[in-house]
Amino acid sequence: MFQGDANPAIELYSKIFKDFNILSITKYGEEDPQSTGMVKLAKVDFAGQSIFIIDSPISHAFEFTPSVSLFVEFEEEEIFRAAFDALAEKGKILMPLDNYGFSEKFVWVTDRFGVSWQLSLGTVR
Repeated sequence: MFQGDANPAIELYSKIFKDFNILSITKYGEEDPQSTGMVKLAKVDFAGQSIFIIDSPISHAFEFTPSVSLFVEFEEEEIFRAAFDALAEKGKILMPLDNYGFSEKFVWVTDRFGVSWQLSLGTVR
């Protein structure tokens, strides 16, 4: 649940993941001028995952937490690196890029919107 950033997040993720598909999207209309154009509900899929994305029209004190992450496995290093670079820009690295023994290369990053991502190159063992 984003707080007004769902549209730019969807735009960023669609640039990073070539297989990113917006299956459906509904936006708030003019019934609430402060929410107009915000994402009411979007269903997307990419990297073998389907998720729902929403904007909260109500401000709240909590944010995303790294206790829930999107885990994406990559087979090509160039695509892995590009995704990592794009997600880390203006974000925060929680576990630096390294070989942790369960994949060739792994990184855990929180993107500029606060969404937590675990990216792995190669098969997780």
